[in-house]
Amino acid sequence: MLFEVCLQSVDDAIAAERGGAQRVELCAALVEGGITPSLGTIRACRAAIDIDLMVMIRPRGGDFDYTARELEAMALDIEQCRQIGVTGVVFGVLNVDGTIARPQVQSLVGQASGLSVTFHRAFDVCSDPASALEALIGLGVDRVLTSGQAATVPEGKGQIRQLVEQAAGRIGILPGCGITPENVAELVDYLGVGEFHATAFGTRHSAMRHQNPAVYMGIPGLPEYERQVTSESEVRRFLAAVSRARRG
Repeated sequence: MLFEVCLQSVDDAIAAERGGAQRVELCAALVEGGITPSLGTIRACRAAIDIDLMVMIRPRGGDFDYTARELEAMALDIEQCRQIGVTGVVFGVLNVDGTIARPQVQSLVGQASGLSVTFHRAFDVCSDPASALEALIGLGVDRVLTSGQAATVPEGKGQIRQLVEQAAGRIGILPGCGITPENVAELVDYLGVGEFHATAFGTRHSAMRHQNPAVYMGIPGLPEYERQVTSESEVRRFLAAVSRARRG
């Protein structure tokens, strides 16, 4: 069972590898659903870990209807990722009617030739998941990250199981969002998948002795002096849960 850990930093990536993860997805700004991390962060992660490294290619938060300039930036980011030596890239582009933006996706897949390609959870807001899956198969995408067009995998597991059956091995189905050490074994068994995607966070409190709670650097109301970081022990909890279920 392959565990892809979704994370945000080089320290996160090291913790994921030490915990036993086989692949990571590197993002920035997970509070926005993930955007492209800096080139420095990508380079540092590639140098620090030996496991597979997937990189989010998303120029901004919000919807997945991109301008020509945004698509050009995505293509440039993919080329930089190739030069750095990452395993693959993660992106998604939709038309305004919720269908797969075939020409744009085809162009990005071509730019990523030789790299593994995941179509991310833009899939979960497409208008027709069955048709979208066939489009992505035809475009040469390697896998789809999905919560089954629901808020979480537990809520969308029926749809995901249908996608697994429809895919019939032609494309990977990677369930992600709302998977925890407590439900992972049941979910992967029900879905019949060979990989899953989740964060494995613990809370890290700031070491700053001087703090000013009146000032926000990000979204007002979110903690400024604590953050979520990947925990080696949490990664192990996921893998142990799967292992125990399979032995049982």
